[in-house]
Amino acid sequence: MDVTLELVSNFHFHASTGSRIEFDVDAHTTTPHGPSPMQLLLASVPACAAMDIVSILRKQRVGIAAFTATAHGERAAEHPRVFTTIHLHFVLVSADATEQQLRRAIELSEQKYCSAWATLRASGCTITWSSELHRPK
Repeated sequence: MDVTLELVSNFHFHASTGSRIEFDVDAHTTTPHGPSPMQLLLASVPACAAMDIVSILRKQRVGIAAFTATAHGERAAEHPRVFTTIHLHFVLVSADATEQQLRRAIELSEQKYCSAWATLRASGCTITWSSELHRPK
């Protein structure tokens, strides 16, 4: 896995991956051109978990009308200002999923599949989660 960052201006960097995905990273500006490095790091956990959860539910042939994953992170007051806690919240809209299926898919992501979750947990960050299951209207 590779990524290259090139300085555009101030603290604005243009990033490109080995698979030719391009995006901007920015910090310390009033009009940022992209997320900050720590926002990207925080976003990696619900993104990784969401992909696991959706994949697991699809393998169970669960219908997914909508799925949302959010994260709220708290950081240490002192530098290097690591994430100390992260709370993930997952919302599934499905006509046929059960609470048990949703919980189990989240647990599998947490305990077995999600590399981002495991990486931050190994750093000492406490990660909690909650979930909601709704029926389509």
